[in-house]
Amino acid sequence: MTVKPVLAFDLDGTLVETLPDLAATLNELLTRHGHTALSTETMRAIVGQGARVMLQRGFAHNGIELDPERTNALFDDFLEHYSAHIADHSHPFPGVLDALDRFSAAGWTLAVCTNKLEALSKRLLDALDMSWRFAVIAGPDTFGVHKPDPQHLLRTVAAAGGAAGQAIMVGDSMADINAAKAAGIPVVAVDFGYTPVPVRELDPDRVISHFDALWDAVESLEQPA
Repeated sequence: MTVKPVLAFDLDGTLVETLPDLAATLNELLTRHGHTALSTETMRAIVGQGARVMLQRGFAHNGIELDPERTNALFDDFLEHYSAHIADHSHPFPGVLDALDRFSAAGWTLAVCTNKLEALSKRLLDALDMSWRFAVIAGPDTFGVHKPDPQHLLRTVAAAGGAAGQAIMVGDSMADINAAKAAGIPVVAVDFGYTPVPVRELDPDRVISHFDALWDAVESLEQPA
């Protein structure tokens, strides 16, 4: 059986601009508990590692260190609010849909490897009519591991019917880049996502500033298409 190449994508900050709805939810919780809302630019540097980390970082900006018990309680509140507003303002980044169409037509299997919970990821992609494009949508709860653990990426690729030697990761953060490197999978980084460190400083194999450039970046990595 021929193994098809797999293109695995991060979700938040890579495929979809989710910052407006994530930020609105975090700011709702901050203000509900008497704290100061955060700016969009501050938010951009603290999302991407999952909701619990986002909560911890958001409250830390207000001088509050969350213990595990309070983090879990706030996490439940976060999920309730975010689930109800998951696609109020979120949308695919420019060029995403055309790029996905092109790779699918060329025989690539597409997958999502995200630190967003699987159910939330599917809810978001369903709302944007994008879920059908992906063979696998894997969150941290799908396999019990999360990026930068390479097993998250490797198991996503395997679940999509692929192999590490015929896969490429596309992401926007240190977690994506480190997971790909540890898995031995080339990684293309987008420079418009959510990261406190510019992706060019994290040594990905390629960097793009628009999805129109993804085809050439992948082709240059000499993976089969």
